[in-house]
Amino acid sequence: MGARLAAVNTLEKALAWMDGKARRRSPQMPAHLLAGIAGEDAAFCALLRKGYTVVARRWTASNRLGDLDMVAWNGPILCFIEVKTRTARDMTPAETAVDEHKRQVMRELARAYLLHLKRPEIPPARFDVVSVYLEPGKPADCVHFENAFGWSRHRPG
Repeated sequence: MGARLAAVNTLEKALAWMDGKARRRSPQMPAHLLAGIAGEDAAFCALLRKGYTVVARRWTASNRLGDLDMVAWNGPILCFIEVKTRTARDMTPAETAVDEHKRQVMRELARAYLLHLKRPEIPPARFDVVSVYLEPGKPADCVHFENAFGWSRHRPG
């Protein structure tokens, strides 16, 4: 596990370096989009540290609006992951931004992804949310909510 952790740490530094280069090359990109990209990178590394296998980032379906921030395997479970990033801790936690509309978009995209897999059996799947706090002068703080919501809007959890 030590080699894996070292590799993730190196990857995290490389992503931060590339993000810095992109910011200098594209100063017109809005700050909230830059923060979102940095938050997704932080969540990506946090999931790798937990042993997840990330198989897609910013996955889109040609016939659907929106994207899945990440798709990852946690053992035999396929996880569809939404990342919400904040640059400060205010009264509203980042994860509350995943409202019913966003959950429904994720459900539709997840169904499209499962069809895209073309497997004889549908694997067990769940929806996770990762809240990332990028406060100046502090390391990224990622809070992972496994099974944050279900396939049905009527079923809690």
